[in-house]
Amino acid sequence: MAGRSPRRPGASPPDLFAQAASDRLRQRAPLAARLRPRTLDDIVGQRHLVAPGAPLRVLIEQDRLTSAILWGPAGTGKTTLAQVVAATTAKTFVPLSAVNAGVADVRQAIDDARRSLGEQGRGTILFVDEVHRFNKSQQDALLPAVEEGLVVLIGATTENPFFSVNSPLLSRATLWRLEPLSEDDVAEVIRRGLEAEDARADPEAVEALVSVADGDARAALGTLEVALSLAGPEPITAEVVERARAGRLLHQGADAHYDQVSALIKSIRGSDPDAALYWFARMLEGGEDARFIARRLVILASEDVGLADPLALVVADAAARAVEFVGLPEAQLNLAEAVVYLATAPKSNRVTTALGRARADAREGPRGDVPTHLRDASYRGAQDLGHGEGYRYPHDDPRGWVEQDYRPPQVAEHVYYEPSGHGAEAELGERLRRLRGRGGVDDRVDREE
Repeated sequence: MAGRSPRRPGASPPDLFAQAASDRLRQRAPLAARLRPRTLDDIVGQRHLVAPGAPLRVLIEQDRLTSAILWGPAGTGKTTLAQVVAATTAKTFVPLSAVNAGVADVRQAIDDARRSLGEQGRGTILFVDEVHRFNKSQQDALLPAVEEGLVVLIGATTENPFFSVNSPLLSRATLWRLEPLSEDDVAEVIRRGLEAEDARADPEAVEALVSVADGDARAALGTLEVALSLAGPEPITAEVVERARAGRLLHQGADAHYDQVSALIKSIRGSDPDAALYWFARMLEGGEDARFIARRLVILASEDVGLADPLALVVADAAARAVEFVGLPEAQLNLAEAVVYLATAPKSNRVTTALGRARADAREGPRGDVPTHLRDASYRGAQDLGHGEGYRYPHDDPRGWVEQDYRPPQVAEHVYYEPSGHGAEAELGERLRRLRGRGGVDDRVDREE
């Protein structure tokens, strides 16, 4: 018949039912999926990566992206970036989910990539979502293909890749850090959602949606979608957003979000467990993201407790892991335990102060070379250069310590860490006094915060 292309011999007839199902799925897909950006210009946030002239954008536009790890919190655009790459690359784009893919799937993808390169001269980009969920065997199976350039790996992860991705694999990939979206970015995402649904929202409702999202575009659109259903044809109000969050909403808006976490931190720093528990409860009842609270506690454990109680960081980290492993509401008990522990622990900010002093020297002070006896002597020819010559191995001494210079002479006399007399840090101070053996150090060590 005129106007119809003949079907190739052996080709399957078009699956009209599958096409219809695909169309309906697109229509019924969550708002976040329907609004997912298709181009780099559509992406909200991450301007340090995708703005015109930004490094990642240049590589994507030139189709010269090398193996990469996209690291950032949920809802910041990792999968979106991968899909933009899929739409622009001339390479074959193969997605895998680390949640349900095994070693056999990885090897099959590599075999397919080798076949594609040999038969068609076409490279392969292998996108692995949740790459931190790949175990060592799965990551090891990827390594040879990445190393020889057979596949370009793009891994997406919410976990710190320095802990969750094998070092050999990480060393062969460029790490791109995605940041939580700013409040203005989230407001833009919400505006696009309202426009797509031909809906309206009060300014207070938009502010509430922004405050509960915590920089997560997907969370913002998910809450918006529920609010749209509850509001019907009427504009969305802050009360509707509260109902969409099952009553868990930051009633005072974005300012209260920061004011309350500030009050929590200062109460813990001030060793008042009751006040700390009150603000912690206020934040939970207000719908605060438990992961945000957990992150702040982990930071505070080192910033305000420090080595006065070295277990503080362990407790805070365990609570943060419990949030991911257990989830709310049960994980509130783990967080409350960490709040009380940190509030009642002895306090010291001496590590924070020491780091600030060391960074000031590294940034502004004289920068001496690494002393020759401390330089790497493990490679061929290093000893000919004198590297490692004169180094004294502390374990060879019965005391487990030898007197030796470990810094360039320009900063050799600078003291950065001065322990307080609080908690376990008092014992550290005594040990340092014996090691340093300097007159006048004792007075500085015993000085109160």
